[in-house]
Amino acid sequence: MQYVKPLHLFQNLVKSNASQGGRLLGLDVGVKYVGLAISDLDNKIASPLSVLVRKKTNIDLVAHDFQSLISELSLVGFVVGYPFDRQRLAPDATQVKLFIDDLSETGKLDGLKFTFWDERFTSKNVELLIKPLSLHPVLAKTVVDKFAAVQILQAYLDYVNKKENSRGCNILEMILFGFRI
Repeated sequence: MQYVKPLHLFQNLVKSNASQGGRLLGLDVGVKYVGLAISDLDNKIASPLSVLVRKKTNIDLVAHDFQSLISELSLVGFVVGYPFDRQRLAPDATQVKLFIDDLSETGKLDGLKFTFWDERFTSKNVELLIKPLSLHPVLAKTVVDKFAAVQILQAYLDYVNKKENSRGCNILEMILFGFRI
């Protein structure tokens, strides 16, 4: 696995979409579960996908599941939720880094690009939204993990699409108004 900056991941995706297409997978990494969300073919909308059980002993199985998803869904990269905190290193941040390191060490996802995206409060936001539904705790946890992954991926897609659109407008304006590129 190879880390790339957030905008570089999307720019590579845009370039590859012209030739073969590709989608992104959003990950909400927790201590016990990894929530997954998938982008649409246009990489504009995130949707919930599933939840994987996370244990130190099943990292090879998780990597194999990711390999299957990559081929089945034409995935070209991961957007991994990361709890950025300027004041201190959060314990959750350590868990995310360990998970990515463990996945990388399997060697099953070599060449796959990933980036980190701020995930602060995503799980808490979903918990507050589903609280009135009074779901069974196990079901509630899987719903929270999936939809936290949706929030992470959707925030990323909104940001990069806005950046890409403003960049396109700036180039078009320069052409229309005779500025040199």
